[in-house]
Amino acid sequence: MALENRVKEKIAIEVIKVLISRFDSFPEDASNIRNAPFHDAFLNAFADKLDGKVPDTPFFISLASWLHGLNTTLGQTFFENVAQILSDGEKREYTSKKLGNLTITKNHREKISEIAADLSTSTELPDLERENKLLLQNYDGENIKAVDFSADVFFEDEDQVIAIEIKSVKPNSGEMKGEKQKILEGKAALQKKFPKKEIYFYIGFPFDPTVDPAEEKVTGYNKERFLRSIINMSKFFDPEETLVASELWDFLSGQKNTMEQILEIINNIATPDFLEKFRYLKSGENRYNQDYIPLLDKWFLSSEKELVQNDGKIKDKIENDKRLTRIYNKQPFDAKGSYMFERYIELKELV
Repeated sequence: MALENRVKEKIAIEVIKVLISRFDSFPEDASNIRNAPFHDAFLNAFADKLDGKVPDTPFFISLASWLHGLNTTLGQTFFENVAQILSDGEKREYTSKKLGNLTITKNHREKISEIAADLSTSTELPDLERENKLLLQNYDGENIKAVDFSADVFFEDEDQVIAIEIKSVKPNSGEMKGEKQKILEGKAALQKKFPKKEIYFYIGFPFDPTVDPAEEKVTGYNKERFLRSIINMSKFFDPEETLVASELWDFLSGQKNTMEQILEIINNIATPDFLEKFRYLKSGENRYNQDYIPLLDKWFLSSEKELVQNDGKIKDKIENDKRLTRIYNKQPFDAKGSYMFERYIELKELV
């Protein structure tokens, strides 16, 4: 089953925003780094491995910095935003600086410490069912503040609350113990806040880097192999509380083949002539050209297509109306690649 057009469009806009931001910072040359003596000295040790691949050390340094920025954008913005779009969820931060800390009881805190200690010493293996029985109870006793915790994706149904923390596929060494304790505390606090609902708190990974594209689908995953590749992951996390690659994206959308559809959207937009096509779509005068709507279709921009298809009706309605004429003449995208939905809403009402 295909994702809805509104969902595809929102994902497409996220893709456009990422590409615009990375084009703005792409190192066309290394003029800002002419001299890198320490890098040059260390890279001498890898001269045989870099031979024929890296002709220009300063450009290599600039490109590495740019790629690090892309990784940061994907990890901190793109994956989270797409996950929220697919699930109709939101980022939820129960911290002292945001929504305020939730509460748990001292008994909850003791159970969390017990579970964490058992896992740390390998006295117990990760067992989600066992841990939930110990943790998700309405314990009596003194209330205390839960630690700060957040969920990159949070959504609430009639009978359940889902929280997901999206992590890098290569988390820092030693990170998993702290992540486990945070999730345990988060689950206990959410259970206390939503006592009549089932609480689920997952840790999600957007893709499986251990997949060999020559032998496996790039959207596939081998959860056991992947979890083993992360230091202490299998020591602290039950596979049942992890979501990996297509498993994560299908869970968020409630549909199969979601990751494939996300990659299709990216591949349709992220072409060498992206910037040229973006500028073409951004110019309102091109809306009358025959290739304008096909390009909107290729980029999954259904809202703008709707306006273009009803252009005659809209122009009749805005005649002699200065305010609406100005809105009509606005560009459909801002400088950062965001689609101007306020403009769309105003003009759609005229159809």
